[in-house]
Amino acid sequence: MIRSTLYRVAAIAAVASISFSLTPALADDKPADAQAYEQAVQKAIDFLRKNQAADGSFTAATGPAVTALVTTAVLESGRTADDPVVAKALKFLEGFIQPDGGVYQPKSQHRNYETCIAIQCLAAANRDGRYDKQLKAADHFVKGLQWDEGEQRSIDDPNYGGAGYGRSERPDLSNTSFLIDALKAAGNSPQDEAMQRALIFVSRCQNLESPHNTTKFAAKNPDGGFYYTPAAGGTSQAGATPEGGLRSYGSMTYAGLKSMIFAGVNSDDPRVKAAFNWIQQHYSLDENPGMADAGLYYYYNTFGKALEAMKIDQFIDSKGNKHDWRAELRDAVIKRQQADGSWLNKNARWMEGDPNLVTGYALLTLSHCKPAKK
Repeated sequence: MIRSTLYRVAAIAAVASISFSLTPALADDKPADAQAYEQAVQKAIDFLRKNQAADGSFTAATGPAVTALVTTAVLESGRTADDPVVAKALKFLEGFIQPDGGVYQPKSQHRNYETCIAIQCLAAANRDGRYDKQLKAADHFVKGLQWDEGEQRSIDDPNYGGAGYGRSERPDLSNTSFLIDALKAAGNSPQDEAMQRALIFVSRCQNLESPHNTTKFAAKNPDGGFYYTPAAGGTSQAGATPEGGLRSYGSMTYAGLKSMIFAGVNSDDPRVKAAFNWIQQHYSLDENPGMADAGLYYYYNTFGKALEAMKIDQFIDSKGNKHDWRAELRDAVIKRQQADGSWLNKNARWMEGDPNLVTGYALLTLSHCKPAKK
């Protein structure tokens, strides 16, 4: 991969030429129509109903996390808090609400992750205000876990603004993305202080030199994509370049793009343009670009959530190919559904060998690419 000055100048020029197409969606070659969509969703919910434990949980060994994610997915699929599957799961989750406002299992090392997932679930179930008090307390709790001046970290510290699994855990883009999702779900505006602190960290996870990112990694692989974390010496799950840069990969690039949008960064910002340029060059629904099949369903969810946030109907890749990304994403997910209604990744990395979790990811993905109503 060329990283010369000429390459960087060319990349900047390419970024400047990006325009977002908002034309009506194109027909996919093999579209998953509304009937196929509804059948896939119903089969998935039937699977989850059969697989739900007597206490309302899904994969109870993970505490509230998988149950919260699955329940959010069912709610986003059009079911209500009174649905038997949802009601039982919510009862289970309520048992993890702690006096400090967090939603986590005692002695957990994943308090930020668990609470952020729970906030999204409780917010999705809160149409009648039943969880107003709990959401306010949980919002306060996760803000207290964010790396900020309270941790005696200056704004120049690579940890600043980020979130890890717990209070003192190294921050990373995945957990910070969950934090931003939770802040949004709890009703915070893009201008909220915690949201803007998180944006500082997110910007430093991008392979783009800018006033927002002066880390040592930005100049070593300036392709506009995102990686896992610049903290604690820097890490990319996709590995490092020969020059010591951190490789960008799909799931983190869509997570970074989505997070910037939720934090109020507009489509004309160079950070968004550079990220969009990266996904134009790596558009794929066959794999998680840079990671093959590792984290494929996590990738599908971030892919759908980011493009939905950008309000894009027609996606044009770097070769000029036009994509009705919603139809293509629906097709990619539905064709992978198993006969029992579940989804499963043969690559079990990051718990994607758990059909409860992966079915939750798949349902969330489908909620971002529903067929247009006729």
